[in-house]
Amino acid sequence: MAKLSVNVNKVATVRNSRGGNVPSLIEAVQVCIDAGAPGITVHPRADARHITATDVRNIARHLRPLGGRVEFNIEGDPRPDFLALVHEVAPSQCTLVPVRPGEVTSQAGWAPDTPVAEMRRIVTDLKAARIRVSVFVDPDEAAIRWAADAGADRVELYTEPFARAFEHGGDEVRQSFDRYVRAAEQAHSAGVGINAGHDLDLDNLVLFRTLPYLDEVSIGHALVSRALFVGLDRSVRAYLQVLNS
Repeated sequence: MAKLSVNVNKVATVRNSRGGNVPSLIEAVQVCIDAGAPGITVHPRADARHITATDVRNIARHLRPLGGRVEFNIEGDPRPDFLALVHEVAPSQCTLVPVRPGEVTSQAGWAPDTPVAEMRRIVTDLKAARIRVSVFVDPDEAAIRWAADAGADRVELYTEPFARAFEHGGDEVRQSFDRYVRAAEQAHSAGVGINAGHDLDLDNLVLFRTLPYLDEVSIGHALVSRALFVGLDRSVRAYLQVLNS
């Protein structure tokens, strides 16, 4: 059964639109925990347009007394200030994500022709600090092979292509899902765990939860969007119900 890590970036986006501390990010994190979420995800970007370094420290401090019962996943591009922050707070998992200039949200996984030596050094340093390392990749053979060569503990499969295919239905969604199945099986054979995220929602998750060897899904935008109508607690519980069915 795959675990749910709730991405709380969007809560910070709403807060930052007015300044101050409303809505409270820590309160949102606690609501997710109380609803049963086993993980919290944040993505502190260089421009701090939602999650800030202070947020990361505050969430880490809030989760620490739980003794690992709720995992903390910090995702981002491996720039020096990001890596320093990750080493400082020592989360359960660090997900390394490529960033394109001007992007609104992630658009693709790491290209398999990305020089692997530097990534391997970064991954090794994080693992030496007892931080599980995941790398964000597209569901293709070369990308999985690159992630394994970099020494990643897990890959996070970029699922927007699956979400778009799901909207069209029919053969398109089946062909897309089969591609993710092949990627998951390849990663598992290489000893690499499987996470997934991006545009997963209550509808497409019903199929995607059947992905072989799926360890974790990270969901933020759809979950928080639903929370606007039903409340954050009910939204988290709805996603957990899908994953647990």
